[in-house]
Amino acid sequence: MVAAPRTPPHPLQPDAPNAPADTPACAAEVLVLVAHPQMEQSRVNRAMMRAAGAVAAASGGRVEVCDLYALYPDYLIDIAAERRRLAAARLVVWQCPVHWYSVPPLLKLWMDEALGFGWAYGPSGTALRGKDLWLALSTGGTQDAYRPEGHNRYFFDAFLPPLEQTAALCGMRFLPPLLLHGAHHAGDAELQAHAALYAERLARWPDWPELEDLPGCVACDVPADARPAPTEEPR
Repeated sequence: MVAAPRTPPHPLQPDAPNAPADTPACAAEVLVLVAHPQMEQSRVNRAMMRAAGAVAAASGGRVEVCDLYALYPDYLIDIAAERRRLAAARLVVWQCPVHWYSVPPLLKLWMDEALGFGWAYGPSGTALRGKDLWLALSTGGTQDAYRPEGHNRYFFDAFLPPLEQTAALCGMRFLPPLLLHGAHHAGDAELQAHAALYAERLARWPDWPELEDLPGCVACDVPADARPAPTEEPR
């Protein structure tokens, strides 16, 4: 089911949900993609998006913030526009709450459509190779809930491999995620400190001390026959 429009576009975003094909390419070095299906109810992600927006406003075009649910309330993603943003960026940020141990549905659809075979991965799919991917995630559950004795049964790191492998398949370096547990119960001081840290990291990237020793992306070359040829019937 396609979600109904929820709120007017965020002030940082264009008014139209689908930009025309001749929209000039974005040259932002840091691309922040925010995905929350009920942003008006999220103290954490609203605060983080405001902090990122302040960094973008002061960056002289170096940082761009896109609220995907405001930009595409009809779920009709402008693939060409998204790929122009991705091609220009060096750091791609996915800011979102964790939904069923994964990302919200519109971000998953964005991944399905924007990260296409032959463009983002596979033979000749090198458009994202050498870029960085950073996750800025929040969970409703507390940190104690993500333990073998907690109701989520695993440490949170156990849920990251699908996203880490997505980065690897695209030739991207997977950066240590920024994570806030217990988002529903975060106090004002904790929330402000977390948003400030998020803004500071966006403004300083790639000048993060931990990146000096972080290895590059592993090679995940997809063979040419991994997908049907154009004349073949899909199985």
